[in-house]
Amino acid sequence: MFCQSCGTNVADGTAFCTSCGRPIVGYSVGQASGGAAAMAVPMANAYSSGAVSYAGFWLRFVAIILDSIILGIPGAIVYFSLIASALPTIVNNQNNPGLIVAAILPRIFFLIIVALIGHWLYWALMESSSWQATLGKKAMGLYVTDLDGNRISFGKASGRFWAGHGLALVPLLGGLYYLIDGICAGFTERKQALHDMIAGCLVLRKS
Repeated sequence: MFCQSCGTNVADGTAFCTSCGRPIVGYSVGQASGGAAAMAVPMANAYSSGAVSYAGFWLRFVAIILDSIILGIPGAIVYFSLIASALPTIVNNQNNPGLIVAAILPRIFFLIIVALIGHWLYWALMESSSWQATLGKKAMGLYVTDLDGNRISFGKASGRFWAGHGLALVPLLGGLYYLIDGICAGFTERKQALHDMIAGCLVLRKS
């Protein structure tokens, strides 16, 4: 098993990490009767059965592609519906660019708002559900937990979403942030992206 604080590999049954000294997730320390020394007692959680399997970059990359396809289908329907609703104005006012812009800009703004809210609710609701995963993650055998291996709340899932997808939308800095985010997911010890670190989450894979 692994220490959830520093990632050090420790022997099963160890109560405290030999590297950082913190309690090992999966065991609690209790006093034995008659003044005996403290002993490690297995807890019923995701870590008591063995080592933690962290989800690497490529598994997460494929999962986000699947999620993008899933969300892209209803997104495309909304997009073409909005364009279709603006076509009469565009066709009838080809010599009046101002009216065309006035017809298109509100629809673009509406599409951006709907996309942001839709993506947020999709990720936050799915990752805080009993599945602990979006459809893409579920297909890849991945799931999201807090640092103790527990199911995350809707609030934490929302924080994780906005720390990742939200910050990636910041003009000029968003692309660089997303690049660093992906690099962290591939090379940090527990395969945490920046938004995982900010929200205090882990992405694990089923062994």
